Amino acid sequence: MPRPVTLFTGQWADLPLETLAEKAHEWGYDGLELACSGDHFDVEKALSDPGYCQSRHDILAKYDLKVWAISNHLVGQAVLDIPSERIKAIVPERVWGDGKPEGVRERAAEEMKNTARAAKALGVNVVNGFTGSSIWHLLYSFPPVPPEAIEDGFKELAARWNPILDVFRECGVKFALEVHPTEIAYDIYTAQRALQALDNRPEFGFNFDPSHLHWQFVDPVEFIRAFPDRIYHVHVKDAARTLDGRTSILASHLNFGDPRRGWDFRSPGHGGIDFEEIIRALNQVGYRGPLSVEWEDCGMDREHGAREAAAFVRDIDFTPSQIQFDAAFTK
Repeated sequence: MPRPVTLFTGQWADLPLETLAEKAHEWGYDGLELACSGDHFDVEKALSDPGYCQSRHDILAKYDLKVWAISNHLVGQAVLDIPSERIKAIVPERVWGDGKPEGVRERAAEEMKNTARAAKALGVNVVNGFTGSSIWHLLYSFPPVPPEAIEDGFKELAARWNPILDVFRECGVKFALEVHPTEIAYDIYTAQRALQALDNRPEFGFNFDPSHLHWQFVDPVEFIRAFPDRIYHVHVKDAARTLDGRTSILASHLNFGDPRRGWDFRSPGHGGIDFEEIIRALNQVGYRGPLSVEWEDCGMDREHGAREAAAFVRDIDFTPSQIQFDAAFTK
């Protein structure tokens, strides 16, 4: 049975949910992965207004759409990150408050607990998001970074996220970290270390997005094989490395879409990712959840890209074989 094809609404928060739902239906999607931004899904309203969650389902049902996951990347980032104007720009005012660092982190943590409760109220069992990282700025070890500083970063992950994950456990909801530069886990080894810091608790797993691995020269298929029981959700997004001897894999402080960058995101099927091998690996680990298009491509009209992406994902998905191909030859 084919996996549902959904569209992550984070990059479409400028559109009302109903407008986007109508378009997504026309483009051929089965559902939406609702971002906790714009008017798509409001955590506070989900917990205070008895009819709010049903209103989200009603809008989706009007266009033959469903929801399997919600996402709160932006607030999750503030739990571990170092509060700054960058964080202020992406979180709700109720989370930023007076901007004092510890208060921001504490309010972000409470918002993530409430996100688990809101997911339960909506009837979904996966929340995708970020954790942030207090040690990302130490990526390059100069001035020299003592090992204890990195260890402290993972201890802080445990200290700040275990109470959040306790609420996820109580709600029967899983948190799926999108492994991503600027997060506590951004590749295979840091993902392993994050799991170890959290004592491998089952509430914590991953939103697999191959684009963030590909540009780092990490094979996305190897990530699936490394964490076969922790792939809780899947984003479909492509990336292209454009290293020509002048460009840098660190992107040279050039913004997305600048042709001088050494890599950039692409609409699915327009980059360097081998999605067939990813589907084969997902089949091998038994992942049957949504394939959710996170559409990001500065070089393409987004409505054209979203329509094309829905068809692309349907075309690349396939169910695993139920028989050995040579079974007919045996007696």
